Amino acid sequence: MGCAPSIHVSQSGVIYCRDSDESNSPRQTSSVSQGPTAPLHGLFVQTDAADAMPPSRAAGPPGAVRVRRSRAELGSGSSTGSSGPATTTCRGRRRHCCSSAEAETQTSYTSVKVSSAEVRIGPMRLTQDPIQVLLIFAKEDSQSDGFWWACDRAGYRCNIARTPESALECFLDKHHEIIVIDHRQSRNFDAEAVCRSIRATNPSEHTVILAVVSQASDDHEEASVLPLLHAGFNRRFMENSSIIACYNELIQIEHGEVRSQFKLRACNSVFTALDHCHEAIEITSDDHVIQIHRIHRDSGDNSQTEPHSFRHKSRRKESIDVKSISSRGSDAPSLQNRRYPSMARIHSMTIEAPITKVINIINAAQENSPVTVAEALDRVLEILRTTELYSPQLGTKDEDPHTSDLVGGLMTDGLRRLSGNEYVFTKNVHHSHSHLSMPITINDVPPSIAQLLDNEESWDFNIFELEAVTHKRPLVYLGLKVFSRFGVCEFLNCTETTLRAWLQVIEANYHSSNAYHNSTHAADVLHATAFFLGKERVKGSLDQLDEVAALIAATVHDVDHPGRTNSFLCNAGSELAVLYNDTAVLESHHTALAFQLTVKDTKCNIFKNIDRNHYRTLRQAIIDMVLATEMTKHFEHVNKFVNSINKPLAAESEGSDCECNPTGKNFPENQILIKRMMIKCADVANPCRPLDLCIEWAGRISEEYFAQTDEEKRQGLPVVMPVFDRNTCSIPKSQISFIDYFITDMFDAWDAFAHLPALMQHLADNYKHWKTLDDLKCKTLRLPSDS
Repeated sequence: MGCAPSIHVSQSGVIYCRDSDESNSPRQTSSVSQGPTAPLHGLFVQTDAADAMPPSRAAGPPGAVRVRRSRAELGSGSSTGSSGPATTTCRGRRRHCCSSAEAETQTSYTSVKVSSAEVRIGPMRLTQDPIQVLLIFAKEDSQSDGFWWACDRAGYRCNIARTPESALECFLDKHHEIIVIDHRQSRNFDAEAVCRSIRATNPSEHTVILAVVSQASDDHEEASVLPLLHAGFNRRFMENSSIIACYNELIQIEHGEVRSQFKLRACNSVFTALDHCHEAIEITSDDHVIQIHRIHRDSGDNSQTEPHSFRHKSRRKESIDVKSISSRGSDAPSLQNRRYPSMARIHSMTIEAPITKVINIINAAQENSPVTVAEALDRVLEILRTTELYSPQLGTKDEDPHTSDLVGGLMTDGLRRLSGNEYVFTKNVHHSHSHLSMPITINDVPPSIAQLLDNEESWDFNIFELEAVTHKRPLVYLGLKVFSRFGVCEFLNCTETTLRAWLQVIEANYHSSNAYHNSTHAADVLHATAFFLGKERVKGSLDQLDEVAALIAATVHDVDHPGRTNSFLCNAGSELAVLYNDTAVLESHHTALAFQLTVKDTKCNIFKNIDRNHYRTLRQAIIDMVLATEMTKHFEHVNKFVNSINKPLAAESEGSDCECNPTGKNFPENQILIKRMMIKCADVANPCRPLDLCIEWAGRISEEYFAQTDEEKRQGLPVVMPVFDRNTCSIPKSQISFIDYFITDMFDAWDAFAHLPALMQHLADNYKHWKTLDDLKCKTLRLPSDS
């Protein structure tokens, strides 16, 4: 082969590998098809400009007589040449017109050799074809002549188009690196419209477009370049017909933007070739340190590229011991012999899970127990060996379809697949929120909002009034007030401006289009959490870090919620479900996105001034609380709270001889249970709100479920909650089922700990309301007399 091969990237996207001793016979190694070429009309075509003019002529004065070569004006209707095909020959070169129209052609008899340039990118040697330039001038004048002869002098290939249509056709055919558009007058064509039409095509990504503008008069201020940039131009050229001025402009463009774009295209081509390669590839530095490691996989994932992560590994470290592989068959008995003692050691380990210890104790008790006791213990063991220890089993699902649907929709992972269906959820994530008018500090809150917030410590606080007066953005205002009351900024050592920016970012990533899961729901959960934190027993069980974590968790717990349940996303095969393996999909997304939004911008990073240990503890507490809102673990959290918190407290209050620690609620494990229970109750506290608020929330959640059912039917997906059909659903029945199955026991347990008589009274009143509607067979939210 001789010397090292070079890579040639042609204008059409074809990659050639050319050996130094085979320069005339390139080997095509990868090709990107450009598709067929459409015929061009109404076009001045000038090809191989540099082949037609001697250097002495190119450098001549503007007034000198110039000789045109191979210029064809198409579609003009006039001709001074032959009426045959528009093809001319000049010193053995063929000239092609892009139309069957008659052509007027003038040809010079000089030739300048057009050569390719070699460009180096690191160790790569790339061959760049001569630059192609497209001049778009409606009429021939000294300025178009200046650029024409400048292209000739620089060795560029040049085309001239007279109309926007012919310009676009020519560009799609040639993919010029430089386009010069006459912007001096608009009566012939709209230069900015021409630029935009070219920018709308894919090839223009690598093209530099130059606008020729008129010289500003002395009594007029020079115009801004922004309109040109917005239209798609890269540069502006003040009218100057001097060939050397045009030449200098083109040369600067070539050595600046064009050369950079060429390198980008070359790298693109290399990676395209790598992507089509069916072999494992390692790209290393001179000392064999891996820069890129790529493995082709046949199982649908065409490739995996891992840049940078292997920089510390050498090829030697990545090698495989072939001898050890080939000897596996003969050494199989010895491998098995080595395996058995290891398994024996594993079974003799003293590490046991608590449930294993319980089962062992029961097994030991069975040995000396009467038959009836032994049989009862067998039943206990069967229950303990199930995977759902905390979830009650419905024995009569068919008798209560509302309860069945709620359990199926809220407590399963939705793994009911339909082959061929896929739902891709597109997140509406906002990063710029300057359009929102927000207070700088809590003291700058408008009086109407401040008056409402004076009552925010009351359980009967009307969040919907705050929603209305803040134009569906209540979270920032309530957050500023609540966080200030709990000293969050002081604890995090951040300014109130940073806190405001953070609240603004989080609220902007809630979807106001959702009927229920929007920032008003987040503000409602934040309000309930703050209310619970004010209760004496809760306050005495948690420290300030727990309080701060709880307030932050309540704020972010449903950020970027799509208005669909986990079951829906799993059944639809959404991106989020795939990412989180169908497990706690939304809750995992809420926490991950909340931290991403927080730490990506120092202006809203409320954690930037706390030390690493505090941050890790705080982050873990926030994640744990948000994940606790996932309903599949609902009964596990409630039962653990009852067994670990309620029962020891009850025994303590009754003066029992129980050996439990009366201050056990302050143990870290129990603090976790308290925080989980608190945010769970805050998340679904709607049935415990005053009746008007309870009714509004019931209508909103029902509408969101109706919308999900509608979409499931459109998408051909399993209908997770069939009773939530907007044409047949009884909202009172759905509320009764929800309260019976999820709310009553949980709030009884929470009330026994936090002492919440007002909430429990609201719950009883609201349940009575729904029961009355159901007894009257009403499917509406209110009694007819109330409406």
